[in-house]
Amino acid sequence: MARRASSSLHPGILIGIAAAVVVAIVAGQSLFKHKKPSFGDVNTLNMDDFLENGNSLRGNEYAIEGKIDEKLRWTPSRGQIVSLRVTTKGGDELIGIEIPPKFNNLNVEREQRYSMRVKVRQGGIPVATDVNRL
Repeated sequence: MARRASSSLHPGILIGIAAAVVVAIVAGQSLFKHKKPSFGDVNTLNMDDFLENGNSLRGNEYAIEGKIDEKLRWTPSRGQIVSLRVTTKGGDELIGIEIPPKFNNLNVEREQRYSMRVKVRQGGIPVATDVNRL
């Protein structure tokens, strides 16, 4: 008696296809999850101008990127002040940034890289208006 050809796929092939689909979905989600909104609509803070006379920049918004060097102060009602280490042509510079209480749910950690949108207020003090961990 003649044997009949099997019309179904081998179970190993089905498992391989299912695993490939799962890997593709997980990889796609991780790529989109780590993409941070950019601050392309604002200029990058020029550290030389800021260090020379930060008060002259008041009222303007800038983007700044760096590594948290130190958490200087935190209170639930006033927010926190951090020291951000920014890499410049002349070497690393430190800048103090006020992070308002609306970001109290954000866990800002030392030695982590952040991108911030800051608005320079009276006295040349940069105040974060948006914070993204890189």
